[in-house]
Amino acid sequence: MHWYEKLNQYFPVEEMKSKEHLESLLKERSDIYHKDEGQYHVLMYAELDDFIFIDYLFVSKDARGQGLGHKLLEKLKEKNKAIILEVEPVDYDDTDTEKRLKFYKREGFEHAVSIGYARRSLATNEINEMEILYWAPNNESEDLIFNSMKKTYELIHTYNDKKFYGASYQPVEEVLKKDKDRDGDVLKNL
Repeated sequence: MHWYEKLNQYFPVEEMKSKEHLESLLKERSDIYHKDEGQYHVLMYAELDDFIFIDYLFVSKDARGQGLGHKLLEKLKEKNKAIILEVEPVDYDDTDTEKRLKFYKREGFEHAVSIGYARRSLATNEINEMEILYWAPNNESEDLIFNSMKKTYELIHTYNDKKFYGASYQPVEEVLKKDKDRDGDVLKNL
């Protein structure tokens, strides 16, 4: 099965970039956007000077529990940069969301509690809220994570969006919010 089909079957439509968008990032942003693919996994990520953003991490059900996700993250951690990703909040009707959060917690990720992320999906026109998780090898602050997410949104998520989707995503200021009074660590009670 093609790598895009693996991602498309696993991730919700509101989180998926189009195949053309991803292929364009791999070709036109090859200095920062990368794909690591194997029989049982697909990892799409952006690596910049001071952080790595995991766009998609897929591990086949046939390989889960065998340490493949851990190995993929270890390869990224060896770069000694902050690692950032977006994840859905726990949905108790979808057991994968809780398993995913538990996996990242075991891997040493923290929840960027003060960062709110809500973007209107161009595919569904629904507001899609996500939580930001990060791994901070050098005690990077949530301010660095926030600024890194803004950069990711502008360089990766909205890259040629009008060309690929016929419309533009919202400006970063509407999507990412910093709120020190925001509470509810999604990893706390796992």
